[in-house]
Amino acid sequence: MKKTKIIATISNNCDTALLTKLYEAGMDVVRLNTAHQTTDDAMVAIEKIRAVSDRIAIMVDTKGPEIRTTPIKEDIIVKTGDHLYIKGAGDELSSSECICVTYDGFVNDLNVGDMILIDDGDVELLVVERVDDKLKCEVRNDGIIKGRKSINVPSASISLPALTPKDENFIRFAADNDLDFIAHSFVRNKHDVLAVQKILDEKESPVKIIAKIENRKGIDNIDEILDHAYGVMVARGDLAIEIPTEKIPLIQKRLVKKCIERRKPVIIATQMLQSMINAPRPTRAEVSDVGNACMDGTDAVMLSGETAYGKYPLESVQMMTKIALEIENGYDTFHNTPYEIENDVTSYLVKSAVKASMRLNTKGLIADSISGRTIRNLAAYRGKNLIYAQCYNKRVVRELSLSYGVHAEFIELDLTSHEFLNKTLNRLIDAGFFSKDDLITVLAGSFGSDVGASFIEISTAQKLLTLR
Repeated sequence: MKKTKIIATISNNCDTALLTKLYEAGMDVVRLNTAHQTTDDAMVAIEKIRAVSDRIAIMVDTKGPEIRTTPIKEDIIVKTGDHLYIKGAGDELSSSECICVTYDGFVNDLNVGDMILIDDGDVELLVVERVDDKLKCEVRNDGIIKGRKSINVPSASISLPALTPKDENFIRFAADNDLDFIAHSFVRNKHDVLAVQKILDEKESPVKIIAKIENRKGIDNIDEILDHAYGVMVARGDLAIEIPTEKIPLIQKRLVKKCIERRKPVIIATQMLQSMINAPRPTRAEVSDVGNACMDGTDAVMLSGETAYGKYPLESVQMMTKIALEIENGYDTFHNTPYEIENDVTSYLVKSAVKASMRLNTKGLIADSISGRTIRNLAAYRGKNLIYAQCYNKRVVRELSLSYGVHAEFIELDLTSHEFLNKTLNRLIDAGFFSKDDLITVLAGSFGSDVGASFIEISTAQKLLTLR
């Protein structure tokens, strides 16, 4: 079994037969991209996902505070050195004389000398003059400007609200339908996360927030963002537009390391197997990209267009699984992560359990958890053993589908430590995860599941069962 988790983006047109194959091939989480869906569309997809398995976690990806060009009757062909105007007017059509964008306060947030990038940087404009309510811009490269395309301004501070009305609607939808994660786009600081959390709190919802880091502010404020988010997605598409492309690899590594140390799930996303949208095999560069993310110790890697509308969705998941397994079996992924500051006893036992498992070459690490915190703590060390997490809440089982090296299962509460281990061992042996002669590490507690871990036990499965 692989340890790195796979997120696959699907549309509401995906059928249950394909979803089943994707799940069997290694898909752990399904992502719904709300930029291209209504709540009715999403509900169709959710019903199909839940028909396949109640263990598949569902992530709703919000559109976020983005800026786009308004609709255009005909595409505008521009040449280097051309001049045109741009202004904020979300209810007006764009034209060859003036490009309108969906953020009305756009002009007020920019200055002469700022660069404006259209459609992921395909067209670059330089602001040369402010004229009344418009900005006069010089075109820096030949290209085509189309309607409803993204606008990025790397050097400017844009005062967009954290949530659009559509975002708020989908957040409430996620809460009402017991979904698992909300991946919020273009998170700039803790206030963007708290804006989502406020709605969830009003709904008394346990849905977890994944902060998408795709701009300079998000990187600069990562520590305060991690204080309030459940996890992070490194969304390299927009990030590579806001920041020089050559800086992305080191930023990716730093973010992964920081998230691991903070016990926060981290996802690497965007164009991981992009060529497989149209081709049955990836490029060598794409394989290396996925492999490097796995070597960094990321919790999860994500497929977007490859599974949402590509020709080879199943092959994309299969390829990602093969790459992850190859890295995990041939590369030392252990991270000597610092102890967690809080809960000293559990923190010490967790690290000791992982290191002992590696030195004694045990075949599995069993632990139980109510909230998932102990399991995420174990995962932070990226040990060789799979973590067989026994969870007393079905939602926590799904939440741990974003955590590295965790195979989570639901178990009933109010079992003694003896009953918990006996039941777990028998189930895992019957399922073929290991044999009775295999050496197993157990991290558990003698004082009830709500108190936390209090001991480590290492023995063969047979002896552990005999003692009970």
